[in-house]
Amino acid sequence: MISTLNLHPALRLRPVLSLLFLLGAWLAIAQEKKVWSLEDCIAYAMENNLQVRKQALAVDLAEQNLLESRAAMLPTLNGNASHGYNWGRTIDRFTNDFATERVQFNNFYLSSGVYLFNGFRLLNTVKKSRVDLLASRYDVDKMRDDISLGIAMAYLNILFAEEQLSNIRNQAEITRQQVERTRKLVEAGTLARGSLLTIEAQQAQEEKQVVDAENLLEMSYLTLTQMLDLQDFQGFSIQKPALAGEGRPLPAEGAEAIYTYALEHQPAIKAAELRLESADRDLAIARSIHSPSLAVQGSWGTGYSGASKQLKDFQVTGIDTLGFTIEASPVPVGVPAFEYSYEKIPFRDQIDQNNNTTLGFYLTVPIFNGFQARSAMQRARIGLQNAEYDLQLQKNQLFKDIQQSHADAQASLKRWKAALTSRNALEESFSYTEQRFNVGMVTSVEYNDAKNKLAQSGSEVLQAKYEHIFRTTILDYYLGKPISLK
Repeated sequence: MISTLNLHPALRLRPVLSLLFLLGAWLAIAQEKKVWSLEDCIAYAMENNLQVRKQALAVDLAEQNLLESRAAMLPTLNGNASHGYNWGRTIDRFTNDFATERVQFNNFYLSSGVYLFNGFRLLNTVKKSRVDLLASRYDVDKMRDDISLGIAMAYLNILFAEEQLSNIRNQAEITRQQVERTRKLVEAGTLARGSLLTIEAQQAQEEKQVVDAENLLEMSYLTLTQMLDLQDFQGFSIQKPALAGEGRPLPAEGAEAIYTYALEHQPAIKAAELRLESADRDLAIARSIHSPSLAVQGSWGTGYSGASKQLKDFQVTGIDTLGFTIEASPVPVGVPAFEYSYEKIPFRDQIDQNNNTTLGFYLTVPIFNGFQARSAMQRARIGLQNAEYDLQLQKNQLFKDIQQSHADAQASLKRWKAALTSRNALEESFSYTEQRFNVGMVTSVEYNDAKNKLAQSGSEVLQAKYEHIFRTTILDYYLGKPISLK
């Protein structure tokens, strides 16, 4: 027996690689077989939809604006330092003497300031930033709700397309069986060949309807997967919930009650209300331009100059004649003559000696600024009025949408029940017509007409059914309930 220890390392890895390959294939198959519920689709979209992510960036930006506005109320602190050289004749800032040789200089400076009062501009800016942050969060909620409703509609379209395809296939199978039965009757001489041709034409038409229904189902799946930003929808399937055959009950609340509740909870209304408050803060900020402002500022600085020197040593070199006495025979007056030697003041000593500290209070009173303050206030008033109109428009649109949705839900329920009644009657009529056609008492034209009416009735039932489900889902959404088909 050959020991595995003697095998080439690549050969020893083969079992492990094979196992990993099988595991990956199994996971891929498991992923393909995943059945998506409506809740799964909505949750996936909330995590991966780029529009939601992009809107979330607006929240991050608003958070930074709030942080910046809060920090603006704190004292500022700035420092700077410089190092350089000067050539040529100049006045040294530390000695006030002319310097002609190369001079090295260093400067160090710290400054700080804070507004004590500026018409509450900073405070109102903080409040505005906080309101804008809340509004941006409601914008994200509004986008999530819109996407969720869109996904619910696309999900229902798939369910409708699947039921429609199933019904059309069933009708096509009935027609196929009828073609076989008619062919036998024609061959037996019981029916004329024209009956067979008519029923075969009906079969061809229904086969085309099957293809159209298959295409509709495929496009419905494509629409949903595109809304989910899935790159590959092959193998994608959705869960088929058990839907009530008699229709979902309408909310007990009327349109007015639903509107009253939605007015307090809809993110679009909340965002519009907050933007109205933000516009009011803009007006307060604009008013502060007319207000005096008081600030306090302080600074500390020091520096070094290569031209700053100090006495190092001296020695007497002789006698210098200072003058003469006032006498008939003047006598010269002498003083000792000195020779001095200097050295640069050390860097550390100059830093200590050249300290400079300031503290000041600054009052600014606006008198005339080219109507900038007046224009700012006018723009703020216009923005406030515009925000008021936006809020009212949002409320009006919400009321119209709820009214329309409530009326559509009621109408779709009535249409569903009427379509069910019509279909039941047409099923009995078609059953009777089919029996008479089988014994030659009804022509193929009459048979096809009854069958087409039944198929049309079935399609109307499905359309009314899913429209009613979607309309009631919208009403549940306005009442703050989770978007679900359960």
